[in-house]
Amino acid sequence: MEVRAVTKYTGVSPQKTRQVIDQVRGMQADRALAVLRLMPQSAAQSVYKTVASALANAEENLGLAREDMYISVITADGAPVRRWRRFGARGRFKPIIRRSSHVTVVLEERA
Repeated sequence: MEVRAVTKYTGVSPQKTRQVIDQVRGMQADRALAVLRLMPQSAAQSVYKTVASALANAEENLGLAREDMYISVITADGAPVRRWRRFGARGRFKPIIRRSSHVTVVLEERA
């Protein structure tokens, strides 16, 4: 049985989010939440919320045991970018690209 949760349009770039999700891929869900809570990266907060949401979905909607769930698939995909500008010398401007990401978590039950 697999359970899915998605967080869209997080304000952190996919590259920074992938550094966080690489640490918890394949881990038991409760242990992953404990690790994510202590991580200093800002992307860890949105990944934590997504894993917690998937775990709550598994418990409430399907009646699965919390201890048996592990992270089988976790991805951070690119979301729309916001282009901004900062004005520079001599009438030029310097582009700023603010990236965002979509975080997807799939939990499965260990037999």
